[in-house]
Amino acid sequence: MFPPGANSTLFRLCLPAVAGSMGDMLLIAADTLPRSLLSYIAFRIAFQDTLERVALAEQVGDRADGFGYLTEVPFLQAVPPQVQLDLLAQTWGRHMATDPFAADLVDESVIYAACETAARLVEEQPIAVAWWLTGGPIQAPVPPGPLLAEGLRALHINLPSEGDFLLISQFEDLPPKEADRVKWKFGIDPARLECLFEVLARWRTSAEFVERLEGLFGLREIARIRSILHLE
Repeated sequence: MFPPGANSTLFRLCLPAVAGSMGDMLLIAADTLPRSLLSYIAFRIAFQDTLERVALAEQVGDRADGFGYLTEVPFLQAVPPQVQLDLLAQTWGRHMATDPFAADLVDESVIYAACETAARLVEEQPIAVAWWLTGGPIQAPVPPGPLLAEGLRALHINLPSEGDFLLISQFEDLPPKEADRVKWKFGIDPARLECLFEVLARWRTSAEFVERLEGLFGLREIARIRSILHLE
């Protein structure tokens, strides 16, 4: 479903498929994240904004965390920016993979946060957004504006996610047994939350980080990303 008046053909424009791939591959419950121009725009804007903040923080000598697209998810606000970028690349890689992949709560968090961040930036910083969308593997013929922002939010709203990743922060102050009882009451399987706790312990990008950026950034852009993040 697309916002009233939206050109659905444009918003559903298929991304260049990975060799041998068929259809949308990141599974969320009984649905999939559409492999569309909207998903490309959401991931790219969220990544670019976070990367620019990393570069700015280094220029002014501020090593503090607490910024980046993933701060849209309260429980994950402390995830270091470079790990946020790695997680976005991981979810993007699964989205573009040749085989179906069942999304975990980290993937769902990334999709939600990327869409919300991108929509907000389209509304607040259209000039920056237009710049971030140039020079990539895909030319996005969609001007930043209310229609694009609405489409980006609809991308995650239309997915059958339960939003468990947004509820977990409410259980942090409860004793473990009480927290588990409340989670089950809300229909949340504690085992599904483990991947979110694992993310909080990460400080470095993975070995596959750069490889997973294929299709989202071009070679020159990836070289700049490596430079900003001091990757060999």
